[in-house]
Amino acid sequence: MRKRAIVAGALALTALAAPAATAEPGSVLPEPGGRYAVGVTELHLVDHARQDPWVPGAVRELMVTVRYPALPSGKPRAPYLPPGVAAAAAEEDGRLIGVDPAEFDYGFATHSRTGAPAFGHQPVLLHSPGAKQSRALGTAQAEHLASKGYVVVAIDHTHEAVAVEFPGGRVAGHAMPPRTIEVAKQMMATRVQDTSFVLDQLEVLARGGNPDAAHRRLPPGLGRALDLDRVGMFGHSGGGFTAGETMVTDRRVDAGANLDGSMAYHQENRDFGRVADEGLDRPFLLMSAGDHSAASDLSWQEFLRHHRAWVRQLHLPAGEHFGYTDQQVLAPRLGVDTTPFLGTVDPARSMASQRAYLTAFFDEHLKHRPQPLFDGPSPRHPDFEFRG
Repeated sequence: MRKRAIVAGALALTALAAPAATAEPGSVLPEPGGRYAVGVTELHLVDHARQDPWVPGAVRELMVTVRYPALPSGKPRAPYLPPGVAAAAAEEDGRLIGVDPAEFDYGFATHSRTGAPAFGHQPVLLHSPGAKQSRALGTAQAEHLASKGYVVVAIDHTHEAVAVEFPGGRVAGHAMPPRTIEVAKQMMATRVQDTSFVLDQLEVLARGGNPDAAHRRLPPGLGRALDLDRVGMFGHSGGGFTAGETMVTDRRVDAGANLDGSMAYHQENRDFGRVADEGLDRPFLLMSAGDHSAASDLSWQEFLRHHRAWVRQLHLPAGEHFGYTDQQVLAPRLGVDTTPFLGTVDPARSMASQRAYLTAFFDEHLKHRPQPLFDGPSPRHPDFEFRG
């Protein structure tokens, strides 16, 4: 039987001339659309000053994936998921939809070359996934942004994600207690601390150090590639909330994007995050889908009342929540009804528009290149409503 590809946990769900990227056939993900080849590496980061909030007696450990503009190389292409996470994801998704886990294939090749030499000196983008989800969920966006001249750092929030694989094959599973408002607040506080710690470790890397816990060899030029004077952040769902909350407390992040994430712990009680209650003084992009937008989300309304800088709202009426993840292009391959979580929008067209808007946002606010795309509705992106 032909194997199926689906996103992990989603159903739980310089001065030199730039090298041109070559097409990378064989991946089920859409090809990156920029001029650069894409390199990738992972970092195992340990915060010895912080206890893990979900596992007593353990220090906080994180895994991050770094994708970056790279020199063309014959390095191997990285798999979508490592074996331990792939197995856990297959079990989880198989249970949820009643399919034999053996039918799922999470080891397909991405367009990113493992350990390829880094190119240039580029702005940095942080990516946080949704609650309980893998950092791999944003791979299609990360590869495209890296090909456009950004270093993209995707963070797994350990013990919240279904599974996180560390060097040597050790796998940390989901260990959070059942969700309550207090647990949700602890989760968000942990995510914000994780993000700021990752930024700290990127500063070590940019200074010539190696923050990896085992000091594993890093791709040539990786530290020099990090321009930490230009930092942005984006995320889906809880990751979008994380981007806003991080910007409230960490001024190193210059611009942020929320992909369909509420900024509330409890809407009806008006128990909102600080980003909603206080707003921000730096650029922020809100992207929504289906019946979710500022028209229906009280926390977005509160954020817009308090926000003091550039802001735009883009809405995808024929989309749904998980359309802002790799599922937009992967899940339709399953042969099941994806309407409840992806909507009816054309997958390829939706992903192309998402990439265009997200790249334009960071190009305008981190590279200071004016983007007419944000002046009003675009006939090139008919699926999106422009809400100012």
